[in-house]
Amino acid sequence: MSLHDAEPSDQADAVATATAVEAAPAISSRERYRGLLWLVAAAFFMQSLDSTVVNTAVPAMAEALKETPLGMRSALTSYVLTLAILIPTSPWLCDRFGTRRVFGGAIVLFGVGSLLCGVSQTLPQLVAARVLQGVGGAALMPVGRYVLVRSIDKREFVGAMSTVATFGLLGSVLGPLLGGALVEYTTWRLIFLVNVPVAIAGMWMNRRDMPEYRLERANRFDLVGFLLFAIASALLLAASELAGADPVPWSEMAACSGIALLLGVVYVWHSRRTAYPVADLSLLRVRSVWVALAGGLFTRLGISGMFLLLVLFLQVGCGWSPLAAGLMMVPQALGSIAAKWAVNRALVHFGYRRLLLGNTLMVALLLAAFALFGQGTPGWLIAVFTFAYGAFAGLQYTVMNTLIYNDLDIKHASMASSMASTVQYLAMSFGIALSTLLMQALLRGHEPHDFVVAFRWTVVLLAVVTAAASRVFGQLRENRQPEALAATP
Repeated sequence: MSLHDAEPSDQADAVATATAVEAAPAISSRERYRGLLWLVAAAFFMQSLDSTVVNTAVPAMAEALKETPLGMRSALTSYVLTLAILIPTSPWLCDRFGTRRVFGGAIVLFGVGSLLCGVSQTLPQLVAARVLQGVGGAALMPVGRYVLVRSIDKREFVGAMSTVATFGLLGSVLGPLLGGALVEYTTWRLIFLVNVPVAIAGMWMNRRDMPEYRLERANRFDLVGFLLFAIASALLLAASELAGADPVPWSEMAACSGIALLLGVVYVWHSRRTAYPVADLSLLRVRSVWVALAGGLFTRLGISGMFLLLVLFLQVGCGWSPLAAGLMMVPQALGSIAAKWAVNRALVHFGYRRLLLGNTLMVALLLAAFALFGQGTPGWLIAVFTFAYGAFAGLQYTVMNTLIYNDLDIKHASMASSMASTVQYLAMSFGIALSTLLMQALLRGHEPHDFVVAFRWTVVLLAVVTAAASRVFGQLRENRQPEALAATP
């Protein structure tokens, strides 16, 4: 059986369908592991809430820490980059120390990091605390997904994962609203501190409901490959930070970029000579794998910073309150939720190639259309556009996440999942950096009108980057769709 025989409605579904056992249990596995479902759902909710709640508070955080709003990008990118760097370690940690200890440790680190974020007095302190948050967050979703794959019968997994994903999407809906309300009526510090009681409850649930999966003898961890990848990624982010300095230290930026590129070349050489690499680059020989990774990279470079840009446009450029700006983020999340229901039918009807080609261009077109917005644009019109943008972007994410498994054998599913998650968060980190750097470069003053003009040109340039991904998806063969999916009613 290959992953071509599976029904991947999202990234986790594809892995589960390929690895679950064939026989249906006498007792519903969802009933047996109800506590586990709530635990993983709470973790997904906490992480998705934290990912969206911060965007609305950026202007208030910048004012409190005596920074410019665009200068706060390191507080966002550091968290996402930490996720990208550490996610590949999750499978080995589970094999070596067991899922209960790894998941519990992740909750503790995320909670402590949240607490430190809430009491930070300077931007460097906040960045360090966000890194600690990322260390914990890097294991929450991969380990939670892995445990569900091992515990829930395949006939019930799609429904179970849909339940968990719904809580994640609920966090993305409530995040902007909660962030705006807390900033407007209390303090931005509470957007981090609310995670602390959730983390405490999660620790209790982890001890009670998390099953213990581990190997008696784990494979050797590729420490050299991990360090090469981690240092190269950190240097690239450092180069992007230096690009935003005034004046730009070109020699230092070139040195960081050059060393990062050299380390990347060394990793390619190293990965071919180790039995268990952090990222198995041989999988790139499969067309659907490299197209999914490369297309996802370009797409996320273009659209990952849109949440932050829209908040800055509404709050700084148009003078909206944090709560009003947060409310305007909700339609985007609702659009993403609505798109989930259309993924299966769209894939059956169009197949991967045509759907990704058309949808990528549609996302780029909607992204460019935001350039038509100004200080006098009615709120209802912005809401309609953000809903449509969220729907097409959500469809794009889900389809990209399932494509990577389409032609892979079961034994490669875990590595493919790790590589997909790493590229996803790495692209998000650099996408946020790219969007803020473009807006900073196009900003000609500090008046509200200047932010509006910079926003318009930035979204147009990001739309061009997003549209470039369609060239990558064009490399797919026609009618690439899972056979099992085509039979879905």
